[in-house]
Amino acid sequence: MKNNYYAVIMAGGVGSRFWPVSTQENPKQFHDMLGTGKSLIQNTFERLEKLIPKKNILVATNTRYKNLVLEHLTEIDESQLLLEPAMRNTAPCVLYSAMKISNLNSDAVMVIAPSDHFIENEDEFVRNIKTAFDACKKQDILMTLGIKPSHPNTGYGYIKYELSSTEIKKVKNFTEKPNLEKAKQFLQEGDYLWNAGIFVWSVQSILKSFKESLPEMYSVLNQGLSSWNTPNEVAFIDENYRKCDNISIDYGIMERAKNVYILPVEFGWNDLGTWGSLYDKLSKDENNNVAVNAKIVFNNATGNIVRTQKGKKVIVQGLNNFIIVETEDTILILPKLDEQEIKQISAIATEKLN
Repeated sequence: MKNNYYAVIMAGGVGSRFWPVSTQENPKQFHDMLGTGKSLIQNTFERLEKLIPKKNILVATNTRYKNLVLEHLTEIDESQLLLEPAMRNTAPCVLYSAMKISNLNSDAVMVIAPSDHFIENEDEFVRNIKTAFDACKKQDILMTLGIKPSHPNTGYGYIKYELSSTEIKKVKNFTEKPNLEKAKQFLQEGDYLWNAGIFVWSVQSILKSFKESLPEMYSVLNQGLSSWNTPNEVAFIDENYRKCDNISIDYGIMERAKNVYILPVEFGWNDLGTWGSLYDKLSKDENNNVAVNAKIVFNNATGNIVRTQKGKKVIVQGLNNFIIVETEDTILILPKLDEQEIKQISAIATEKLN
């Protein structure tokens, strides 16, 4: 049975809000952001491996990160990589992976999982994926996992579902990141979940959806039918992938399909999108300070997150609610309230300091 289980780890993002640790050359999924001794992509692989055979776990990433993936995931070989020669959002990547997997196993069910999320209760996560796999084997449906909101977060998309007594709910609609007032309203209504960007379906169901909703993209990649899982695959993708529209799986497929279902889950999830979200998930001292890698003394300091190179000695005095990040060649110090400006700050640093 498990031979029909497949996973695709999405590992092509740059994680620019985690600058200066996350860079174009070495994005956050290849860093030990949590101080566990393992990178985020390694944590993700090991989590999926609890349910899915190693050989059935594929990694989708940008061509430039090929060697980084192989360095971090020594258990896989190059045949398990889906190398994107151009940035085209998530829909083309999902279609590519579904076609490649279908060529290997037409009875496959697959999960699409980000490479850089935090999941506290991994056993519950595995149980939830198994529930979704079982449902997708029996029915022609597209599934996603929905996180029960703990507060009116404006950084996540929301999914409205039909109230029912069944464990798996029919999806009514998707809403992009709402404003605070709308997010509060969603929580009060009680039939909304956060969109975690974790999807499950059979290869047959998702290929059928692409044929219906994105026929041009399907036609482009379907020309590679004889190339999948052969030495010709990379050359075909290099030539044809950039012909695909730049569109997300949410907008291109999920928001258009009529057979979308959601499983409400509670396994301690965080998308680790910002330094603030990382701070929320890490253990804190009595003054709510967090240290990753550093040997640190906090004096008259509260609510800070400090991340340095391994073993760096740091004294922080008189600072409250700051982000302090040190890499080999850069130090960033800014109030947590200003973390949404990190993208602009990194652009300024690139222009003025290089």
